[in-house]
Parts: sequence; structure tokens; C-alpha cells
Amino acid sequence: MAFHGYIATEIATDCADGFITRREALRRLALLGLTATAASTLLAACSGGGSKSTTATTTATTAPPVSRPAAEMITVNGPNGKLKAAWAAATAAQPPGGPGVSPDIKGAVLIIHENSGLTPHFAILPARLAADGYSALCVDLLSEEGGTESLGDPAKAQAALAAAPRDRLVADLRAGIDELGRRTPGAKLGAMGFCFGGGLTWALLGAGEDRLAAAVPFYGPLPADPDFSKAKAAVLAIYAGNDTRVTPSQPAAVSALEKAGLTHETRVFPGVDHAFFNDTGPRYNAAAAGEAYRLVLDWFARYLK
Repeated sequence: MAFHGYIATEIATDCADGFITRREALRRLALLGLTATAASTLLAACSGGGSKSTTATTTATTAPPVSRPAAEMITVNGPNGKLKAAWAAATAAQPPGGPGVSPDIKGAVLIIHENSGLTPHFAILPARLAADGYSALCVDLLSEEGGTESLGDPAKAQAALAAAPRDRLVADLRAGIDELGRRTPGAKLGAMGFCFGGGLTWALLGAGEDRLAAAVPFYGPLPADPDFSKAKAAVLAIYAGNDTRVTPSQPAAVSALEKAGLTHETRVFPGVDHAFFNDTGPRYNAAAAGEAYRLVLDWFARYLK
């Protein structure tokens, strides 16, 4: 699925689910370059195809998200200049052997953000992983546009990411992997991405990025005719049961992973919506997000040791 079309459909689905107004949806779709007629047609097509249990998902979020520190903001050398990124180094406990004895290296993880850029959720997630023993980096894929924060408007961030060539996005992520390798020498490397970032996780595998030992795409759109034959990662693909846009691609993903001979598992969380992991979003489901995070940590423990 092309990212431009995917983001447009996501905007329309947000409107259908009542998370943004029709006026806001039309504004966002116009920034993507859709005519008023095309935008209205898309909104009408999605009006009956949104999430089926938005109320149940929202109700499940009864407790506020846990307060966590944000990661350190750094710059990374990219193919077209400096890239902004959120970075957190794992803090290992002192090993039993005392000073000078290296602790076990758990690994390092590239985090790929959603289609609104490096938002506060993704500035915090690297620190969360670091607290669990995995150094983590999230590249701001809007760095060429001045960075997510400089754009201000989430709609402008979506439009800029929709317009960005896929090859540029993949190259920027590869620069992030370079940086992870530099900062964590000897560690195995993994990647995890969400929504748009889940699609880019698949794109990295399809581009033959063989430095990844593990990959976790969360409800990421699958590329057309995926070929993962040059990848080496063990893949855990996570889907939402109510996600009618992405979850139907699960069989095709499994087929491509099997054809490539990659170790893989898929997990569909029933009764939750797309983006259920994001604790700053309207579809957040605390129970499912907690279980998914435990699955991710188990996966990384198996394949990033």
C-alpha cells in the first residue's frame, strides 16, 4: 500500500470514528493534495468502515498513562544532512563481578514513529525500552522539513510524510541503524514501528536490511508484492482485531515471511483498534498495550541476545 493512500485513508477513518471533524478531515486531505470531490468521496467510502468498537476501546483506558522521562534529543548523520532523533541508552545494573566486568548485552532497537512524526509518545518510548535493558533510537523522519516540532500542525506532518519518497525514508532509517551500531558496538539490532512506522519496518525488510536480528511491525501496511528474501530478522507482527484496513493483510505477510524462510509469529489482538498501543491517542487500550509490550520484550529477549 502506498503511504500517501494509507495516510489519506487513516484521516478518513479518524473522521468516521469521530476523532476529528469533517472540516478537519477535509483540511488534512487538502494538504495531501486531494481535491474537494476526491476527499468527499473518500470520507463517504470510510463512513461505514471505521472501527466497530471505539467505545469499548476508549472505555478500557481508565487509568492515565504512566509518567516516564523523555529520551535525549540528539543529531545523527543522515544521507542528506543531520537527522534529529530521540536516544536513550540502556542502564544495566552492576554485574556480580564488580567494576570492569561487562554485563550481558541485550541489544539495541530502532523505533519508527507514526504518521504524525516524532511526537511526545515517541520521545518517551526509547527511555521506556532503555529501562528494560535495550538502548533505543527514534529518528525524526521530518528532519529535512525542520523537524516535527517545527511544523507544529499534525496535519502538516502527515502531508510531509505522505509526500516523502519511500527511498528517502528508508535511507534515513538506515542512518539510524548506523548510529545504533556506532553507539552500541557488539549489540544485536532490532526495529519496531507503529502504523506508518510499521509499514516502514516492512519496507526495511523488503529493502534487504540484513543488520536487523529482530523486527516488530505494529499494524503496519504491507508493501505490494513483498519480498523479504534478503532480510535476516525474526519478525513478530502485531495486529488489531478491529483494524479493517491493515489486519486483512496478515495472510499475505505470513506467506511472504514463509517464502523468505524467516522466523516469524503474528498476533491479532481481538476487540481493539488500530493504534491501540499509543497511550496518547484516542484508541489506546491499556490491557492490550501492556500485553503487546510484554510480547515485544519476550521477542527481543529471544533474538537480540
